[in-house]
Amino acid sequence: MSLESNKTLGGVGAILLAIPFLNLIGIILMLIALKGMADYYNDEGIFKNALYGFIFGVVSVIALVAFILMLVFGFATISPVVAPMAGWGLVIITVIMLYVFSLIAAIFYKKSFDTLAEKSGEQMFNTAGLILLIGAAIPIIGKILEFIAWILAAVGFFNIKMPTQPLAPAPVPAPAPAPQTSEEKRFCQYCGAQIQPDATFCSKCGKKID
Repeated sequence: MSLESNKTLGGVGAILLAIPFLNLIGIILMLIALKGMADYYNDEGIFKNALYGFIFGVVSVIALVAFILMLVFGFATISPVVAPMAGWGLVIITVIMLYVFSLIAAIFYKKSFDTLAEKSGEQMFNTAGLILLIGAAIPIIGKILEFIAWILAAVGFFNIKMPTQPLAPAPVPAPAPAPQTSEEKRFCQYCGAQIQPDATFCSKCGKKID
């Protein structure tokens, strides 16, 4: 796809990432766009770092689902006699995993956005990556910052400037050909003076020209 198609796809994907329940569609669209931009700018780090971020994000979602299941089904109270803290220990481990993998995912997304900002010249990606990382580091306001980060990323995608076509160099005029004489020059065979092509006598020495 062209750069124009990739920037549109990335912008739409980033917007969908900011909308709950549409995150998966958004990340798929954005990964496709980043793959195209990695090929366009000849830098695989743009796509690979985003892919790693996606993978760690999936792991954090699995940890979140496990945490919810523990709370819903009462796993936090398992083995109250043999190991009364075992259930809560699992919950704490799950929460730590959720935090760590979310933070790692944000770090990889930031790396991808930083590289894209460097290659495209659009500094909005730097801001989006930084806010995304802060949101992962501070879970209390994480969702709000994550929403802002993806919106800024969408703006960055749409603001990527298309390369201008270089002007073709002005054609260099060909040198004018030397004037062609219709007849060759003639010289007097006696005195060497130049004479007219049709002259019979030399205008200098007066002798007859053969």
